[in-house]
Amino acid sequence: MHPGPSAPRGPRSGLAAVSDALLAMSRRLEVRDVLRTIVVSARELLDAEYAALGVPDDHGGFAQFVVDGISEERWRAIGPLPRQHGILAAMLHQDAPERLADVREDPRFEGWPAAHPDMSDFLGLPVRDGEETLGALFLANKRGPHGFTDEDEELLSLLAQHAAIALTNARLYERSRELTIAEERSRLAHELHDAVSQKLFSLRLTAQAAAALVDRDPARAKEELQQVAALAAEAADELRAAVTELRPAALDEDGLIATLRGHVRVLDRAHAAHVTFACDGVRALPAAQEEAVLRVSQEALHNALRHSGGDRIDVTLTRGATGGAVLRVTDDGAGFSPPTVRRAGRHLGLVSMRDRAAGVGGRLTVHSEPGKGTTIELEVSGG
Repeated sequence: MHPGPSAPRGPRSGLAAVSDALLAMSRRLEVRDVLRTIVVSARELLDAEYAALGVPDDHGGFAQFVVDGISEERWRAIGPLPRQHGILAAMLHQDAPERLADVREDPRFEGWPAAHPDMSDFLGLPVRDGEETLGALFLANKRGPHGFTDEDEELLSLLAQHAAIALTNARLYERSRELTIAEERSRLAHELHDAVSQKLFSLRLTAQAAAALVDRDPARAKEELQQVAALAAEAADELRAAVTELRPAALDEDGLIATLRGHVRVLDRAHAAHVTFACDGVRALPAAQEEAVLRVSQEALHNALRHSGGDRIDVTLTRGATGGAVLRVTDDGAGFSPPTVRRAGRHLGLVSMRDRAAGVGGRLTVHSEPGKGTTIELEVSGG
């Protein structure tokens, strides 16, 4: 997980700040986004220098460990995720909060990396869903002269209760999405089988016809062989498109920009059309929005490569006017009339792209005219 910025934030007090934090958690659908929001909210509400949240694995370590208040450089210097030991383990195996005036004087304070920032006053507690411990939330170095208070402890307990709900909901959402992805992959595999089987059947019949015509009608045989070449190209396109869809995206490891750049690079090598990618000023988006942007770009690229006949396709990702991102996929191909396409029932994936955009609160726009190319634009707010 990614550390947060090291710049201090001013405290926000009162019901409005608590309400903002709880709403922010409830709006996130991805586990990694929920974890990040919990940590940032806790640090801001309690005016601490550092905050962290650890999610345990089944092997004595942490599957995820999210921090806020530590710079990227410091986080890299600290090294691998911690094991469940000392004060960290205590927070996973006890019900009550732990408040310490100086964590360094506690006998459980051990094994901290040399690059870890200095900590003094400490407040931690488990995040629990019934009997299950989902994680442990830690705060250190309260700004101000008196350290963490009873009020801070009560506020963190309230935050942890809502964090448990948000994390449970996010886990359920991700499991549901995994089932949906599995169903989608099964559907794509079935479509791939049908499409390629039809193309191969046509290839076989056409090749047989060409063979029969070679001696008595060479001109007709040549035409049939040209048809064989065309069918083979279509089969290759079907395979390429299906493999692109079936291949799991590397969003979690590489992020949207690197994943999209790599995808464009592969398509540029595989097709005659020149495919380019440019990015300007876009920061990380919520995971669901990153996936939507990637999938819309894949669908738009597939349409442009298969249907436009253009020589060039440009993919750009820029920062939106109010944050978020704007994706544009532009080709210099034949173009089309969107109303005519809708009336004819040929949507060219537009319904799928609009559904993906709507699912993350985005807006999809299609600009196209016959003979003037096509631009597919997706704008997301960034949550």
